[in-house]
Amino acid sequence: MAQPTIVPAVIYLDSRAALDFLRDAFGFELDMMIEDESGALVHSQMVLGNGRIMVGTEWSDDHKSPMSIGGKCTQAVHLHLEEDIGAHCERARAAGAKIIAEPKTQFYGDRTYRARDQEGHIWTFSQTVEVLTPEQWDRNAPGLKTWAREGYGQ
Repeated sequence: MAQPTIVPAVIYLDSRAALDFLRDAFGFELDMMIEDESGALVHSQMVLGNGRIMVGTEWSDDHKSPMSIGGKCTQAVHLHLEEDIGAHCERARAAGAKIIAEPKTQFYGDRTYRARDQEGHIWTFSQTVEVLTPEQWDRNAPGLKTWAREGYGQ
């Protein structure tokens, strides 16, 4: 797999448990892992489709799990899937993810849902169910005005 241009890093208190959860709930596969001499996880990477994430532990005052900062998230990870989003949501729910937005078709043609993992990170998953133009988005969502570069989404 080629190295993606953007690779989010997600920080956990228990990164080993996160690896299992992300595999079971969302379908990620472990791609790489580094341990120190005591066997503690130092760094890992997981893949899903042609995307990659880093999964690590808290390693500075600026790199914290939501569990360490009152459950707040300062970022969310969005993944676009080819598989049925409803089935993916049910898999995540069965593995213990808290579904915070049930699957719903959006004005831009994607069906999405949102989930919180065991430490509070927010994940959004989408599947395109209808390819629409930005002009169609505006018609589907009165009050919005979309700008997109030429050829967007093609």
